[in-house]
Amino acid sequence: MTPNRMVARKQTILHEHLQQFAELSDADIELADDLWYFRAIAKHDFFNFQNSVCRQVGFIQKGIFRVYYIDPKTELEHNLYFITENTFLTSLKGLLTKTTCPYLIEALEDAELLVIDYDRLQQLYSQSHGWERFGRLLAEQYFLFNQTRSESLLTQTAEDRYRDLVENYPNILNRVSLGHISSYLGIKGPSLSRIRSQVARK
Repeated sequence: MTPNRMVARKQTILHEHLQQFAELSDADIELADDLWYFRAIAKHDFFNFQNSVCRQVGFIQKGIFRVYYIDPKTELEHNLYFITENTFLTSLKGLLTKTTCPYLIEALEDAELLVIDYDRLQQLYSQSHGWERFGRLLAEQYFLFNQTRSESLLTQTAEDRYRDLVENYPNILNRVSLGHISSYLGIKGPSLSRIRSQVARK
């Protein structure tokens, strides 16, 4: 496939998802076509850095990312959630407030995204109600990410969290190290081995 055809294919996937995600019209999508650009992120590189201001929204076309923070007292890493293909990626609080983000967003595989700068996205909001709806839905998506994560830590057992993880991300065990999964579940490695054995027996 030629480079031009590859770019066109990536744009088509983005267009389809924008229509599904925010019901954008063809005219809405055309407004932004020249504003999205390709970004490749190598495995273990970052979409954003801790204590930096996030200025982009990305659409993941290939790869998986983890969002995590480092406890300043213990220097331990704590995984908050994983974000995979066909999902919009950003640090929403930093994006909206233009303040530094305490989290890091790391590629766990070689990744490919189409990204748009937030300043350009704001221009689209003023031009189109469809793009305003996109911004609202993006904020709602990340609110649900955070709310669901908080509730799971408060109300679920580690086994319940593990079941939900593998149900929502069926290939997660093939793509993410057990250490990262243990961190996400809030447990140690031996506990994860026990949980996996218990789930396999049921």
